[in-house]
Amino acid sequence: MKILIIHQNFPAQFKNLAPELCSQGHEVTALIPIQPPTKSWRGVRLVAYSIKRSNTPGIHPLALDLESKVIRGEACFNAALEMKRQGYTPSIILAHPGWGESIFLKDLWPQADLKLYCEFYYHGSAYDYNFDPEFASSSPLDAGRVHLKNANFLLHADRAHSGLTPTNWQHSTFPQRIREKLSVIHDGIDSDTLQPLRSKMLKIGNATYHKNDEVITFVSRNLEPYRGFHIFMRSLPYILRNRPNARVLIIGSSGVSYGKSPTGHETWKSKMIDEVFPLLDASEKDRIQFAGTLSYSDFISALQISMVHVYLTYPFILGWSLLEAMSCGCAIVGSKTPPVEEVISHRRTGLLVDFFDAKELAGAILELLDDKLLRAQLSKKARSYVVNKFDLRTICLPRQMHWTLTRDS
Repeated sequence: MKILIIHQNFPAQFKNLAPELCSQGHEVTALIPIQPPTKSWRGVRLVAYSIKRSNTPGIHPLALDLESKVIRGEACFNAALEMKRQGYTPSIILAHPGWGESIFLKDLWPQADLKLYCEFYYHGSAYDYNFDPEFASSSPLDAGRVHLKNANFLLHADRAHSGLTPTNWQHSTFPQRIREKLSVIHDGIDSDTLQPLRSKMLKIGNATYHKNDEVITFVSRNLEPYRGFHIFMRSLPYILRNRPNARVLIIGSSGVSYGKSPTGHETWKSKMIDEVFPLLDASEKDRIQFAGTLSYSDFISALQISMVHVYLTYPFILGWSLLEAMSCGCAIVGSKTPPVEEVISHRRTGLLVDFFDAKELAGAILELLDDKLLRAQLSKKARSYVVNKFDLRTICLPRQMHWTLTRDS
């Protein structure tokens, strides 16, 4: 079959599915918003689309998000129209609708099955919005702004044949009429690559880490409150004061993926350094390393040398890094929030703590640093859980393939 993939940051969640489709003889094309250096990636033909305009000056602020998505959708449509003129007709359009790119494609190819990768449905209460009282909105209309973020998705959902979502909790965020169209299938964890290693060393800059060092790891694409960066930083004085050999490795960029930038500071990293570092002495500061963004191989090595790994999140999308850390056999301390509670059972596959309680977080980390037997038990059960529920090759990828290739009846 001819399969068209749409994703603003391709390959992203399709990094395993797209090559697998190619390997089974399907003709796969990806529409992407940048001019690629080559014409293909792992068998996938790459076609660029270009955005010709920006947002309208003076547009109503509440309409800005939807207009941005319409602009992307128009740009993607124009590139697809040229493909159609050249004789291209897909059987399946596989899209992440989040940026609006695929919003008009059913008008171009009405016979194609539109299948959506669905991450999250926004709510004005009880989920991520205003979860953290420290950064709660003061505008009564902000809940409406959040609700408007669903407009693009709803325009997609009405025309989609089916969708998938990675976890049961993410599935539960969608309205019932949409949930009925969604299959719960995770992107998959490559447990053969992401596995514990008994002997491992990692060098980052001038720092060298070994498997048996007291290394505490924290990972987030960007260091920001949505992933509990502020709470983790506030736990460090308690930890470093009580563990003179503990070292902290913080992996992630300084931008913003979700939420807003801090007031009065350029980044959340600088804000939290200004808050926490005055509470530390020089030797304690020296035991904290901000590693920035690592190569994937170094990221895996960081998980493999980690003695305790911390994962915190608002009630929002579950990040890959938690399951990757579990697959590597990390002893996990996670937040007692629904996305994490789906995969971490307290004192079985990790320890769970109140998201907002930095002292409780520090206590759980110190407990694991003290208790080698508990660490080993949690490590073994965490990896077993991921292998049995989320393994890429034996579970998730076959399910993704079946979902993709099943045509609408």
